[in-house]
Amino acid sequence: MTGPAFAQVDLSGTWNPQYLEDVDERIPGPALVDYLGIPINPQARQWALSWDPDRLGLPEHQCQVHTAAYIYRGPLQLRIWEERDPQTQDLIAIRQYTSTYEQNRTIYMDGRPHPPAYAAHTWMGFSTGKWEGNILTVYTTHLKQGWHRRNGIPSSDKISLVEHFIRHGNHLTHVSVVTDPVYLTEPLIKSEDYLLNNNSGGNWLWPCEYVEELPNADLTKVPSFMPGQNPFVHEFADKFHIPVDAALGGAETMYPEYMKKLKDVAHAQGKGKGGGKQAAPAPVTVRPQNPALANAEVHTLKVQGNVYMIVGPGGNTAVQVGDSGALVVDTQYEEVSDKIVAEIRKLTSKPIRYVINTSADADHTGGNAKISRAGAPVIGGNLGAVAFENGATIVAHENVLRAMSEAAEGKADANADLLPTTTYFQGQKEIFFNEEPVIVMFEPAAHTNGDSMVFFRRSDVLATGDIFNMDSYPVVNIDKGGNIQGVIKALNVVLDITIPKHEQEGGTYVIPGHGRLTDEHDVLEYRDMVTIIRDRVQNMIKKGMTLAQVKDAKPTFEYDGRYGSTTGPWTTDMFVEAVFRSLSPKK
Repeated sequence: MTGPAFAQVDLSGTWNPQYLEDVDERIPGPALVDYLGIPINPQARQWALSWDPDRLGLPEHQCQVHTAAYIYRGPLQLRIWEERDPQTQDLIAIRQYTSTYEQNRTIYMDGRPHPPAYAAHTWMGFSTGKWEGNILTVYTTHLKQGWHRRNGIPSSDKISLVEHFIRHGNHLTHVSVVTDPVYLTEPLIKSEDYLLNNNSGGNWLWPCEYVEELPNADLTKVPSFMPGQNPFVHEFADKFHIPVDAALGGAETMYPEYMKKLKDVAHAQGKGKGGGKQAAPAPVTVRPQNPALANAEVHTLKVQGNVYMIVGPGGNTAVQVGDSGALVVDTQYEEVSDKIVAEIRKLTSKPIRYVINTSADADHTGGNAKISRAGAPVIGGNLGAVAFENGATIVAHENVLRAMSEAAEGKADANADLLPTTTYFQGQKEIFFNEEPVIVMFEPAAHTNGDSMVFFRRSDVLATGDIFNMDSYPVVNIDKGGNIQGVIKALNVVLDITIPKHEQEGGTYVIPGHGRLTDEHDVLEYRDMVTIIRDRVQNMIKKGMTLAQVKDAKPTFEYDGRYGSTTGPWTTDMFVEAVFRSLSPKK
């Protein structure tokens, strides 16, 4: 149940920031390797020390904006107004417009719940508010990856944000509390002050488009510093005569007691590239295992156009529906097939006509038989014998059929019902279905040697299969023809296809093999991460390091809290080994 909210204070108006605190950080911006006063953990520190500002010159980064957890720190006009029910005048939401990037934010005041965890994340996130006396308190989730400080300190897409808007006459104070389980050791609290502006002046606009900043540049390379090779480590510390350890931040640098420690620290420190605190191992977030499949729940989320995402224990199933029936991408496990069919029946009463497998993995193909039998084929001359089968056509790359046939050899004949009935060999297979071009694209030597991605061109949705997973590092099955170079190539294909809307958000949506719904920016950060790890391992191989030495060097360190795992079917060690084997000279 939802109900109206009763405003205690009217925050409406246009507010201009007063730069009374942290002015050097906010205008013109923080210095490189100035992490002082931020409660970062070792992973965040290594992420920041590896960050090369040249990365912002890559096309997909050029129009990147800030999240709701950071945007209030910069130069902007903040316009606030109320949305009320036209009949009852109950307060439905408080809306905000921040002029820097033309960002609109809605704070719902009617008690509605936050979206499920698998919903898409945005720069402004999803916000609900309530009045605590004369203070508006706002709770925000579903934020994209952004900055804790825009000189390389990352904020993860797992953050939660609590804010307090406090008005005293023409004075507004904004206090934010950010909790980040991936990159912060304790909450980060910030505040800003604003004055009411009765003459708001003109509007700021953000008509951003990609440009080529360097002619003939390789836009698939991600600028970064190798661990220990950041050339700017001493720059800020030397300018202000403080120890490098202080500039490298951490929770202790937030408190007055740290001043006593500084008096006991000699300023003279050995100079050279790198330096400072060394990243130490930290607890790793363990990827949860699948629950008992028979009791697993499945949920459906509308993406856009004709496409939906069904979330279950086998990852994500994409479903396109329309007058011609349903097209299904990946069928998850057999044990949840009936539940997936039931979800599809909620979307359409038309037959399931096509099933597409993005790989041969059991969590993508296990439900093929049941879901195909729940449908009916499209009768057509080019389908040959398939036209006389009783179920939906199962489409995959030839290598998927080969792998599944080998796996089924010698087993019960029932395994034959899982096999693709129509295959393609190279390039792409095109299907025009439900008044929409559906393009099945082959990506060789990526997750395996038979990966496909499926692009719904009119709905503007791309399903990637396990080439892209938001819950783990890429699964690179070397023994089945996978290769880290092919994964990166495929991720760059995704970036070529996807086109975001304003503020580098939305536009083309991407359904990953596992994890929440995403857009281009999410894929971009993932591509950057995988490329940086590839380059580090490549550098170690050139130095003659063994696999054991590479693992000990922890090339994935700052990303383990988000994507790593020490148990389960795909661990961090397995990923590092797959990268190492992909890049090692063939014997």
